[in-house]
Amino acid sequence: MKNKEQNKALDQALDLIVESGADLSNLFKSDGVLKQLTKGLVERALQGELKAHLGYDRHERSNSANARNGTARKSVITEDGLLEIDVPRDRSGEFDPVLVPKRSTRIEGLNEKIISLYAKGMSVSDIQLQLQELYGGAEISTSLISKITDEVLEEVKHWQSRPLDAVYPIVFFDCLVVKVRQDKRVLNKAVYVALGIDRTGRKDVLGLWMSENEGAKFWLANLTELKNRGVQDILIACTDNLTGMSDAISAAFPKTEHQLCIVHQIRNSLNYVSYKQRKEVAADLKPIYTAATEESALMALEAFAQKWDKQYPHIAKSWYANWDNLVVFMQYPDQIRKVIYTTNAIESVNSQLRKVTKNKRSFPNDNAVFKTLFLAIDYMTKKWTMPIRSWSEAMPYFLIKFEGRI
Repeated sequence: MKNKEQNKALDQALDLIVESGADLSNLFKSDGVLKQLTKGLVERALQGELKAHLGYDRHERSNSANARNGTARKSVITEDGLLEIDVPRDRSGEFDPVLVPKRSTRIEGLNEKIISLYAKGMSVSDIQLQLQELYGGAEISTSLISKITDEVLEEVKHWQSRPLDAVYPIVFFDCLVVKVRQDKRVLNKAVYVALGIDRTGRKDVLGLWMSENEGAKFWLANLTELKNRGVQDILIACTDNLTGMSDAISAAFPKTEHQLCIVHQIRNSLNYVSYKQRKEVAADLKPIYTAATEESALMALEAFAQKWDKQYPHIAKSWYANWDNLVVFMQYPDQIRKVIYTTNAIESVNSQLRKVTKNKRSFPNDNAVFKTLFLAIDYMTKKWTMPIRSWSEAMPYFLIKFEGRI
């Protein structure tokens, strides 16, 4: 009933505006009807707040020592631009409006817009210029923008320490490199990302870690953090050939199978191959990782070595050295192979994160990196509502293969 009455009153107000002959051609201009309506509504609401604060309406008698004391002009930033309003005052100075609190220069909506721009990788100074254009030259300091984005850090801490599932069938690990200013220098730092696939087949970024150097000690600390947050088991870990990762996985999750990314292995194999021979070498590598069984894959590697060892001895040597971790996926049917034989799932995540970080030549500190990446991840994960492809076919195999663990 209340909504019907409000809608009826709104319709009547709109009819009055149209019938008044107001010039609606400038409705959305800086001094148009819409701006005037907003100004009027805000000021009416503030007068209503003051009435509630004092306990009596205008022109009514009161025994209270406090009373109205005129208005003060104030500039506030709204979703529709800069708005000049008259804020009512009381003699005792106790009145603090809820709609536009004291010392506040913005109405709800600005914070969200600043955080949205920051999540897209814009710098603080770029955001300042953007807001000046959006809000008709309104002066918004870089310190205010930084303060608003710093509020995200509490969310980052909560997110990074949130409880996780007990079991993840697959967890991908990969990294991206960012430039960070530190000790008056710009350093390249690696940000490592863990992407989990849960038992329903849905993706979730489990954590972010930053380091200038990787190693078994570094990875063991990160895996231990995951355990402390509730992860009891990982069935398959899929990674690039990260330094110390295999040892760390064996220590933290002894039953976990470690699959190295085939795509990274191929890229590394082709790094030192002449441009003219890359297609031929790549074609000769294909029978290895597309083989039906590990035995036939090994035969294909031997054939590759016989053909290319004299010219490129490092290629076959690298495959032999990492063989046990390269062929884990061959135990599985095609449905699971497609999921685990490459880190494409996490590389697609990293490619979206790089779109955000590439807008910044360097970050002022580590916290700025985490703020930006967290906001990008938060935006990204809202779209992850469906299981990954082929999961319904893969799950029954997991249930049999890892009986009692999932």
